[in-house]
Amino acid sequence: MKVIYNNGTVAECAQEEEQHIIRHTAAHIMAQAIKRLYPEAKFAYGPATDKGFYYDVDLGEVKLTDQDLQNIEAEMKKIVKENIPIKPSILPREEAVKFMSERGETYKVEHIGDLDPDAQISFYTQGDYVDMCVGPHLCYTKALKAFKIMGQSGAYWKNDKDNTMLTRINGIAFATQKELDDYLVLLEEAEKRDHRRIGKEMGLFMMSEEAPGFPFFLPKGTVLKNTLIEYWRELHTRENYVEIATPMIMSRHLWETSGHWDHYKDNMYSTTIDEDIYCVKPMNCPGGVMVYASKPHSYRELPLRMGELGLVHRHELKGALHGLFRVRCFTQDDAHIFMRREQITDEIIGVVHLINEVYTKFGFKYSVELSTRPQDSMGSDEDWEAATNGLKNALEKLGLPYTINEGDGAFYGPKIDFHLEDTLGRTWQCGTIQLDFQMPLNFELEYTDENGEKQRPIMIHRVCFGSIERFIGIITEHFAGKFPVWLAPTQAKVLLVSEKYADYGEKVYQALRDAKVRCELDTRNEKIGYMIREAQVVGRVPYMVIVGQQEAESGTVSVRNRDTAQTETMSLEEFVTKITGEIKDRV
Repeated sequence: MKVIYNNGTVAECAQEEEQHIIRHTAAHIMAQAIKRLYPEAKFAYGPATDKGFYYDVDLGEVKLTDQDLQNIEAEMKKIVKENIPIKPSILPREEAVKFMSERGETYKVEHIGDLDPDAQISFYTQGDYVDMCVGPHLCYTKALKAFKIMGQSGAYWKNDKDNTMLTRINGIAFATQKELDDYLVLLEEAEKRDHRRIGKEMGLFMMSEEAPGFPFFLPKGTVLKNTLIEYWRELHTRENYVEIATPMIMSRHLWETSGHWDHYKDNMYSTTIDEDIYCVKPMNCPGGVMVYASKPHSYRELPLRMGELGLVHRHELKGALHGLFRVRCFTQDDAHIFMRREQITDEIIGVVHLINEVYTKFGFKYSVELSTRPQDSMGSDEDWEAATNGLKNALEKLGLPYTINEGDGAFYGPKIDFHLEDTLGRTWQCGTIQLDFQMPLNFELEYTDENGEKQRPIMIHRVCFGSIERFIGIITEHFAGKFPVWLAPTQAKVLLVSEKYADYGEKVYQALRDAKVRCELDTRNEKIGYMIREAQVVGRVPYMVIVGQQEAESGTVSVRNRDTAQTETMSLEEFVTKITGEIKDRV
């Protein structure tokens, strides 16, 4: 695909750049369409993104309707059909300011003010529309083959709530119509799997206006959450972790020592107790450090692996909240490992094996990313280099492919992030391993070595699920609510063909309950077909146990499988053995 750069060079772009350039050009074509329809519009930012493109626009008092969005898309199609050439140009800074000012583009003028004072400013022109941009772009508007306007939302200028609220119009664009059509099918499937809808249908969780961003787990959702926690505890007990629980509210002084107050205070909730400031914890790590510091340690005790299922609170903007994916309180399945320097590689390898086991259990593929030192960090160059090399060495010893994400580490150390891929091909960042030289230094942690001398331990922060609430949202969409038998809130449901068989139905139900199967008994006076469909489609129950005359007389059950819709008759004992075996084996 040929593209034009801001110096006027026309060349074939690299394949990995193609989608970004298509979407960037689509943003400009959309802006031109908006300008034709709304001549007074003023434009802010209009980037390509991983999911498409958008433009933030000041439309004054105009409020767009769905029909208006359709009109913008239709105008984009006209611009594409006109096959307008896209031409770059460059202006000195002062001329660029004057040029944008004359066109009334006040946001662009302000943006220029944020750039390097010595920089020259590049522009791209397509017909009657000019936009400030570094490029590159497609050479002609007709090269944009497939796009669609997806919706609108509000966005503050520069993401600052004290600034003007702009209209963000977003869309998607692809190289071919087939790619666009496939993506729309994917979106439709994703909508069917939306964990907010499924969570409501299955009675897993709820949200309330009285507690925005703070989820309420309903009985079945609590069963699901506790089942995940039981699995977590079993794995961590096997791997010689000890479990701790630390306070939810601790003194501001603790967070100053840890570094969170300087780097994270805008996301922390605080209160005043005894005339001092206390913070609701946004992370569990300082509490874990306090537990370690509560007694002396010998080198023989290390590595010391401490797990904590801690409820943490973080202040997220209301507009960013989204079901269980973005909340203001969640349970973090943390662990903090205190170790000697020579144990770093082996401990990281152990954590990677544990995380791999968890993700494999749920059928996730994943990729690995190593994030390095950010600009806003603490600690010496030597410690950061040692920590980063420690992570690299572990990944290379494992033979695990990884990519480098420059500058995206935590403020106290580099990290390994695990990106899950679900059944729809979407990726989610969940597990993380962070190597920390700084917090043991800040809290003056020590252990006594084999020579009786005091040494500083190294610390690993790590999570498997990440946030249990978010992980529940992810697996709800991954399985479309059809959880594996071991995880399903209701594992079997006994359905009566008629009230006449209530006594036998009660016997079946009790036998399953005695075997510790999560079971329900439906005694309603409804048609059996209706009850089967409700249990299978709405409740997403793995097994529907149908009880009628034949079953009552023969002491059998007819078992309908949710996933195959096949019904098999067997003895009650056979079914109890079958389902308890699946629960035990976690299938």
